Amino acid sequence: MPDDYTRTMIASGRRIAALLLLVFSCAGSPAAFARTRVAPPAPAPRPTSAPAKKIVRQDDSLNSTPAKDLQLRLENEHKADALAHFVEGMAFEDSGEMDKALASYRKVLDVDPGQIELAGRVASLLSRQDDFPEAIDVLKDAIKATPNAPEPLLELAFIYSKYLGRTDQAIDYVNKAIAINPQNIAAYERFCEVALAAGDEKKAVQALDRAAALKTDDATFWTRLGKLYASIVFKTDRNPTADEIARVNGIFKKAADHAGDDSAVLKDLADYYASTQQIKEAIPLYLRLLELEPEDTNAREKLATGFLMTNQRDKAIGMLEEIIKQHPEKYQPYDLLAGLFDDSARVFERDKKKDEAKASFAKAAANYEQSLIVNPERITPYVHLAELLLGPLKENEHAIKILTEARQHFPRTPEIAYYLGIAQREAKHSQESVATFEEALHEAELDGGEITNARFFFDYGAAAEQAGLYDKAAGLFQKSIALDPANGADAYNYLAYMWAEHNMRLDEAEQMVKLALQSDPNNGAYIDTLGWLEYREGKFDQALVDLLRAAQKMTRDDPVVFEHIGDTFAKMNKVAQAVDAWQKALNLDPQNKSLSEKIDNAKTKMSKGQTPNGNSIH
Repeated sequence: MPDDYTRTMIASGRRIAALLLLVFSCAGSPAAFARTRVAPPAPAPRPTSAPAKKIVRQDDSLNSTPAKDLQLRLENEHKADALAHFVEGMAFEDSGEMDKALASYRKVLDVDPGQIELAGRVASLLSRQDDFPEAIDVLKDAIKATPNAPEPLLELAFIYSKYLGRTDQAIDYVNKAIAINPQNIAAYERFCEVALAAGDEKKAVQALDRAAALKTDDATFWTRLGKLYASIVFKTDRNPTADEIARVNGIFKKAADHAGDDSAVLKDLADYYASTQQIKEAIPLYLRLLELEPEDTNAREKLATGFLMTNQRDKAIGMLEEIIKQHPEKYQPYDLLAGLFDDSARVFERDKKKDEAKASFAKAAANYEQSLIVNPERITPYVHLAELLLGPLKENEHAIKILTEARQHFPRTPEIAYYLGIAQREAKHSQESVATFEEALHEAELDGGEITNARFFFDYGAAAEQAGLYDKAAGLFQKSIALDPANGADAYNYLAYMWAEHNMRLDEAEQMVKLALQSDPNNGAYIDTLGWLEYREGKFDQALVDLLRAAQKMTRDDPVVFEHIGDTFAKMNKVAQAVDAWQKALNLDPQNKSLSEKIDNAKTKMSKGQTPNGNSIH
């Protein structure tokens, strides 16, 4: 694979080839240009009494001397040869035959030494071979042929500085290039390079000050000049003074004044301010950049990283809120603010600050929703908002509304259908959920099937189970396991629990739950499934042991586990313990009417001297 230098040189060669082809093919032939234009309609002939002049046509078949319009001038013959030599040189260089390539290129320059790009290319190749005298001669010939071109002068300066160590002569050539075009920023870059290589920072700064005094509307000139200043001022081994920072900022301010909608300039400006921790200045520039190029994820990442590195999340939130007040019609600040609130909420979660986390998640969701009101034609905010509503906020009906709107904007996007199916399942719209999952599956198959992974079939299986389609659910769980058997424990467990819950296929359920426990023996949910399966098999003593163990292993109290424990105590005629367990479950799930009925029935039967199972207490 060619190195960076070779790739650059080859790319340069392609440009030169195109230029030479244009020059050589059009030289001496105005008709070559005329053919590219549309001729105007011929005017109507005007009446005249003068006789038409007879045109004598030359019969080339009878003349030994070619007609003048068929003669190829000697100059063009030379240029055609030059083009052939250039193409030949390119072929030699591509095959690594550098000496032959140079020989061919030199023949081109013999015809036209003013081909400055080619001259620079040849000089660079000669310098790599340590043939500095020849390189210098090539460049000097180019200077004679094109005295108003700064490029050969800058190449000479590079050779004198880097290879020959003659700084004064290098500086002299750079100054001549600057004299030709004072607004050529490349010349100041070369000046800095030469001066700093010689350890003369003061001279480099003086050159930059000279450039800074110019008047130009070229925003790129100012960003490149600002970068040169910054490379000197912002060094790892020193802290810049306030005056130095102000000077660099002033240069970038000139770039900002003339940037307009130039995304490359805006990116340079934003990166400068972010890298120097001037976040307040960077934020509106990144926002403008994202407005011009919404898919520039690199800009978003840099902005977020800048906030995190400077530990200014709260300050950033305040700035974004202020920007929203000034420009409520822009969607980008809402997106960025939502992301910051989401990050803050997760920090609160890790610190077990539940109320603060929920409030921050709610603010994140509100900003994503406002962003979608301003601009609903982007899929990412819909996905982020749905994840918040389905996850920490548990607003399933709201999630259905948002995802239904997303479905209207992105009607053939399987990811949106997938999320909508989950939202409908969590909101207990079981039949709609199954139908939506089927739509997602169909759309995914047409789209290449990227979302139809093990997790997709697991979620689809859970929806089918909730809808009472147990055989369909079993097939979907088995599909999930087949796609990712190494991570199939959840599917094994869900399948076992479904069969145990509906008192069916208990032998197979036992095999499934054992496979799940092999993967994670201390998982409280898996142990609960085992205990509930044992309950269905009438093994109440063993069931109670495993269910109590499950309650201990759960990462947080679970109402289902306590309900199972209560049911098991009830089967064992331990009434007080059953009521106590059911009450714990009800405290965790106050809306569970089934639990309330179990407790009321148990207390009523106890008052009549009966067990919860209807047997008399002896």
